[in-house]
Formats: sequence, structure tokens, C-alpha cells
Amino acid sequence: MKKRIVILGGGESGVGAALLAKEMKFEVFVSDNGPLKAKHRDELNKHEIEFEESKHTEKKILNANTVIKSPGISDSAAIVKQVKANNIPIVDEIEFAFNYIKGKVIAVTGTNGKTTTTLLIYHLLKTAGLNVCLAGNVGESLAKKVALGVADWYVVELSSFQLDGVITFKPDVAILLNITPDHLDRYDNKISNYIDSKFKMIRNMGQEDYFIYYVDDPIGGEEAQQRSTEAYRVGISMDQNATSAVRFDGQYMVFQFGKNNFKISSQEVKLKGEHNIINTMAAASAAFLANVSPTQISEGLKTFVNAPHRLEPIATINGVEFVNDSKATNVFSTKYAIESFNQPIIWIVGGYDKGNDYNILKDLVVSKVKSIVCLGKDNSKIVSFFGQIEKSIYDNNCLSDAVSTAFRIANPGDVILLSPACASFDLFDNYEDRGNKFREEIRLLEKRNNNF
Repeated sequence: MKKRIVILGGGESGVGAALLAKEMKFEVFVSDNGPLKAKHRDELNKHEIEFEESKHTEKKILNANTVIKSPGISDSAAIVKQVKANNIPIVDEIEFAFNYIKGKVIAVTGTNGKTTTTLLIYHLLKTAGLNVCLAGNVGESLAKKVALGVADWYVVELSSFQLDGVITFKPDVAILLNITPDHLDRYDNKISNYIDSKFKMIRNMGQEDYFIYYVDDPIGGEEAQQRSTEAYRVGISMDQNATSAVRFDGQYMVFQFGKNNFKISSQEVKLKGEHNIINTMAAASAAFLANVSPTQISEGLKTFVNAPHRLEPIATINGVEFVNDSKATNVFSTKYAIESFNQPIIWIVGGYDKGNDYNILKDLVVSKVKSIVCLGKDNSKIVSFFGQIEKSIYDNNCLSDAVSTAFRIANPGDVILLSPACASFDLFDNYEDRGNKFREEIRLLEKRNNNF
């Protein structure tokens, strides 16, 4: 009799798990309490996988031998509690997929910068000719990638939600970029629980594995020093006097791996900002440990193009530069963005506030921001806080108004920076929708301006 696998959640993660379970000859059923996207419904139908949407049918779920839970579903969900009450084992998609991986894994986590770093590692390995695939919190699910075929290297971006459910997962190379307070509503509003989730990534690593981490990070760096792991530690630092294996001397990224020492000029990094020097050092370190040569790394850096919505240059109109950083959904991401520019900034900020502490941005805004343009249904917190520091503030709850206001008050040489520091769900479907619509507004503005 076939083992029955029930998958909770019919999104990217759940459908990927279903495909892998079907490939492994299990009896598979997918259940989602909400409606499925058309592409996911089509994929399940194509592979003849039974599913339901907009409900959870208990008798079809509680007869499972194992339940695979999508990472977005909380342990506090009623159906999850019922599964546990019936003593049915629950695993997450990453854990399930890991059981069938035959290649090696590079795993990347952190509150900020993980997508850029993951994409850069994938690019460096791909351009060096390695058989590599990209998976996890960026692109397609790890389970789907494993179902589709064997790779020598899997470069996997992992959120804390995905790490919550890992048990035996063990990457060959793990990267922790930073830890700042985020998603604390998922972790009983305790930063310690969020930290513990991130460090699940390294708990099974052995002496043959590598743990890369940013030494200077106030939370992640200190925790990394204290946490126990058998993995070989590779510290990264922006302090030119640091004794870390990898450091930035102000001009060059310096790498010291035993007898293998090399340097890469920061001029080869196309990405803006100090935080992207850190991301690049982490990515280059991982690539080197995957046997990509320093020359190949340097060549790969020259051709890398980051994902959209991450300090993405859109256009320059009448000497005013427009930059889309819609992915900045917390204050620390916005901090990195503002630090990346020397020009006067007109800052478009706002959205669904997740409990932001704007004190983190106060000094930067005082020194670098010329004017603030709010974008959200309720901008009162932003207006109240930054109104104390004598900046001109414009309150908008419509993107087209925000863009036209920013352009009207801008001078040649200014940067109009969309870096919201907030989630997007008050006015948009997600940060991609917000960034895409911002890009559309700039294109319309460009057309109107060219007609004069």
C-alpha cells in the first residue's frame, strides 16, 4: 500500500512538494484553505495530483502517513493543531526535499540581502560552468527543483519560516548575513525565537562544512561566535584591521583561505552600497569554496544583474534619478538604501507598518534626505515622527500623486528613492506589485516629459 502524503498549502512550496512526492511514488493530496493561483492549479492537474482549495477536508487530511506543511502556514493554524493531535508527523518542504538531494547545498539566510546574495552565488557558479540550480525563497521551490532532476549544487535562499521546520537539513556551505527584528508576530514577539530559527541552519553541520557569517553584525555576528557548530567558520568583516578570513580594506575585498589568498577590487562590484560589499564577499567566499577560481569570480561579478526592486535604477529625467527599492519592507533595508547614495534624496516611504522604529533612520534622514514623500493609507506615524526633524513632508495615499509630487520638488542631481520601510499590503498586492507600478509611473512620466 502506498504511503499517503498530504500537503498543506498549494502555493509554490506546496506544489513543489507535491511534484516531488508524486515522483517518489507516494499517494499525494494537496489541501489549501484559500483559492489556488491558476498556474498552480494547472500544474497539479497536469501531473494528475488530487487537490482541494478554499477548504480543509479533515477526513482527507487526517488519514495521512505524513503531512508536509508549507512555510507560510503557522503552527498555530487549526488544521496543524488537528494533525498534531492525531500524532501524524509534520515536516516542511525544505526538510522533505533535502531527503532526496544528491548534490551539495549552499544555503543563505539573513533578514536582509539574502536574495541578492543567493542570486549572485548562483550566477558565479553558473558562469563558471558548474551544474547548479537556484531554489528556495527565490525562484522555484527546492522540492520542485529536486523533482525535475539532479544538480551538483543547489543554491537555496531560506527564510526563517522555511527554517522553522527543518530537522536533518544540513548545507555544505551556510551563509548568515545579518539578523534584525522582523516577523516577530510569528515568534511570540521574542527576538530570541527569531534568532533560534535562523541558527537551525547550522545545527547539523560537520567538520567538512563551512559557515560564513558577517562578524560585524550586532546580533548575528555575536550570536555566531557563541553558537556551537562543527563547521569551519569563515568570518566576513568591513573592518580593514580585522583578523577575519575575509575583509574589506577600503578598496579591495581580501580573501584568505589558508594558503589561498586573493583580492578583488570593489570597482568590480556593480551593486550600490556598503551592504552589497558584504553580500559580494559572502557570495564570492561561497563560490570559492565550491571550487570557482578567483579569476572566474571576478569575471562573473562583471556580468551580474540583480533582481528587480532592489536599488533598481529606473530612469533619469531632467537630471533626476529614480530608484526602485520596493523590496525594502523594513527599516534596516531602507537604512542600507539611504546609505548607498551621496546625492540629495527625496524619499518615498510608507505602507503597512509592522511596528517600525524610525529612530534607526533618524540620523541618516537628517543628513541625507532632502524631502519625504509618504505613500500609504495611514501615514500618521511617519508624519508625526519625521515632522520633528524639520523636513518637508508630503502626505499621499496614491502612487501617481507621490511620484508627481517627488518630481515636482526635485532638482537636477537629486535621487527619488522608493524605499518604503513598510509592507505593501495596504495599497498593493505585494512588494513586486508596488515596484512594478512605480516603474510604470516613471515610464509614463518619462513619456510626458519627452513630449514637451
